[in-house]
Amino acid sequence: MQIDAHQHFWNPARGDYGWLTPELTQLYRTFEPADLAPLRERAGVQRTVAVQAAPTVEETRYLLDLARGDASIAGVVGWVPMLLRDAPALLAELARHPQFKGIRPMLQDLPDDDWIANPDLAPAVEALIEHDLAFDALIFTRHVAPFETFAKRFPTLRIVIDHGAKPPIRAGNVGRGGWQSWADGITRLAKLPHVHCKLSGLATEAASGWTEATLQPYVDHLLQSFGPARLMWGSDWPVLNLNGDYLLWHSVANSLLAGLSDAQREAVFGANAAAFYRL
Repeated sequence: MQIDAHQHFWNPARGDYGWLTPELTQLYRTFEPADLAPLRERAGVQRTVAVQAAPTVEETRYLLDLARGDASIAGVVGWVPMLLRDAPALLAELARHPQFKGIRPMLQDLPDDDWIANPDLAPAVEALIEHDLAFDALIFTRHVAPFETFAKRFPTLRIVIDHGAKPPIRAGNVGRGGWQSWADGITRLAKLPHVHCKLSGLATEAASGWTEATLQPYVDHLLQSFGPARLMWGSDWPVLNLNGDYLLWHSVANSLLAGLSDAQREAVFGANAAAFYRL
């Protein structure tokens, strides 16, 4: 079974997607399971993990409602206010939904890069561990040091880095040391055995007109660092539509991983996500 480990659904009319503005013309409309179904089917992808796109519990409940009505949604990664006192109780409630598989704080959007290293997050994280839930990390290279502190603090928490930590692929998006800083950060995080990584979001970080060769060194480094047992393919659809499309990215990812064995490719394109998210 092929599983898309990272995609989104949303309805701008819900009003809690602060980043989703009318200027993003390709994205500023409703995207729900019926929109993804023909793309999934053509790619041979049977099931998906729907990931939060708004920092609200209401959006998490919206995704869970979609999952109850569509069997292709194998799991939902939601959002909770991790620093609030009632976060553990809220996680216990959400964990009663069989499709609820984890949470993702939107670290890339927070003003404090060190937020994730706050020891006051412990009660929420301990609740995640208690309910066998996962943690998605939406980070850039600048978050590596505080995120490493967080990950080492909770060695039994299942963690996955989204979008390969968003490498600076696009010309002009090099900042803070460029390739080497990103590559070194990935190497550091991959040394932690409970940290996994998503092979997703790379097209969005590239300039328009990207090719297989553009992405090759980044995919190679992720593969070398995490190995095929800790990588999982995701589309990041419909954000992907800003600089690519579902079938193209699926095809390119297959080509970039052509050197793997059949069993290793099956792991990256499905089995790893199934195991990590307890699907």
